[in-house]
Amino acid sequence: MKIIVDGMGGDNAPQAVVQGAVEAAKLIEHEIVLVGDEQKLQEELAANGYQVNDPKQGKISVVHASEVILNEDSPVKAVRTKKDSSMVRGIRMVKEGEGDLFISAGNTGALMAGSLFNLGRIPGIDRPAIACIYPIMTQEPALLVDAGANAECKPNNLLEFGIMGSIYMERVLGRKNPRVGLVNNGTEEGKGTTLTKAAHEMLEKSSQINFVGNVEAREVPHGVCDIIVCDGFVGNAILKLTEGFALAVLKLLKQKFTEGTRAKAGALLLKNKMYELKGEFDYSEYGGAPFLGVRGSVIKMHGSSNANAVKNTILKGIPYAENRVVETIESAVLEIEEIVNSED
Repeated sequence: MKIIVDGMGGDNAPQAVVQGAVEAAKLIEHEIVLVGDEQKLQEELAANGYQVNDPKQGKISVVHASEVILNEDSPVKAVRTKKDSSMVRGIRMVKEGEGDLFISAGNTGALMAGSLFNLGRIPGIDRPAIACIYPIMTQEPALLVDAGANAECKPNNLLEFGIMGSIYMERVLGRKNPRVGLVNNGTEEGKGTTLTKAAHEMLEKSSQINFVGNVEAREVPHGVCDIIVCDGFVGNAILKLTEGFALAVLKLLKQKFTEGTRAKAGALLLKNKMYELKGEFDYSEYGGAPFLGVRGSVIKMHGSSNANAVKNTILKGIPYAENRVVETIESAVLEIEEIVNSED
């Protein structure tokens, strides 16, 4: 298996990308290909003590790309004009069979546009979505679909998200018969907007998912479902609110634990537990977010990914390609079409 990594994408590239790739290479037998400025990538490999001919360190190679797509670039324009960018070059390698998986921390819009232009949609999937790991306290994490790719959706898109998310959860995260919940403003079946009411009917008809009905946002952090289905606007808001709230709580706890000698003593006793709590919200432990519905294995890392995030994205991305998630989604499309047609 060959894993293609955008060596120039993200706020901390190429340093963090190369370091993460080197750390991952020590743990796997698969080949890792770094795409980007060859000189800079080779310098970073040397700085990380990577020896090309040492089999104990795994196999890492470099493919040169002369351009970089920046965060401020217009996604569609950048993909069309910067054809020798590390991102576009890497996606095309997957398309041409030179790699099995592409990973990038670069411009999200450009990565989606480049994936659609070069790999295309899975036939029958109307809207590819970003599936993001959502931390659940004291339980295994959930999967939120869509995390921001589609701000406006149709009911059949939410059905697609539920089915694709279930397949990913089973195939990659190993959770059998995951519970699918539709984010709504109440748990009653008749609640919600025209969109969520129609989506509820479609999800309920699917034989491929374990649909548990509507779920309220306040219940999501408690693990009320395994697959959190919503449009990209709601999903992105949930993610950012959760992240902001978690950081605020941790900041408040730190402040309270440093307000006096007695508080500091208590903080010392709880130090390990505080680190555990912080780890629950550490995105770098969960890896990246797959683009479900694209005809190829593509994973988006957080823009500020550190070396640990890069390493974990590589390690946790392997089952995405190995377990043939894309092909499984292709075979599930027929039921989606049948359900949509029955609503017409």
